[in-house]
Amino acid sequence: MTLWSRLFGAGASRAIDERRWVVLDVETTGLDMHHDRLLAIAAVAVTFDDAATPCIALRDSFEAVLHHDSASTDKDNILIHGIGVGAQRAGAPPREVLTAFERWTGRSPLLAFHAAFDRTMIERAMKTALQRTANNPWLDLDPVARALHPRFGARALDDWLDHFGISCAVRHQAAADTLATAELLLRLWPVARQMQCASFVGLKELAENQRWLAGA
Repeated sequence: MTLWSRLFGAGASRAIDERRWVVLDVETTGLDMHHDRLLAIAAVAVTFDDAATPCIALRDSFEAVLHHDSASTDKDNILIHGIGVGAQRAGAPPREVLTAFERWTGRSPLLAFHAAFDRTMIERAMKTALQRTANNPWLDLDPVARALHPRFGARALDDWLDHFGISCAVRHQAAADTLATAELLLRLWPVARQMQCASFVGLKELAENQRWLAGA
């Protein structure tokens, strides 16, 4: 049995691509998960070698802006994400973007910081444009980080980036945020190894336990 099989368990390869994880971030017209619209998706793959060591695969990335006829004109929101009215109208059709994203992700698990927001926005957009959602498993790095470094106890991504000295070229710009989040995963990995949870299944269980403890 390979190291990879021991880490993920027998049969895991039939469910997900254990050697390629996708870290992503979205930009939206606002922070209301149930009413605001998806503007852009950025994602980068994190790949693993035979020793289960992660590496950011910069050449294996995805970035797209979705077309909207009724573009968002909220100036405060545009100042944050930088996707102006012209860029929104010049974006690709949502069906085209989301089909391409679904194809690109393949069987890879999806990771994000505060992943519930990204997941809801992507799945809402997919239901509208494609009448379906992908079945990729998701992992939220927020509870993972808090479980691996309980003494720090931060909840904001900015705090974790500062803690590890991770630079982000343009905060709240999807591609830059995605790369910073992927770097955070790499910084968390050594402690995950020490705790013997350095696998998707292990981190997923760790995140669920952290949520349970936080709600207890």
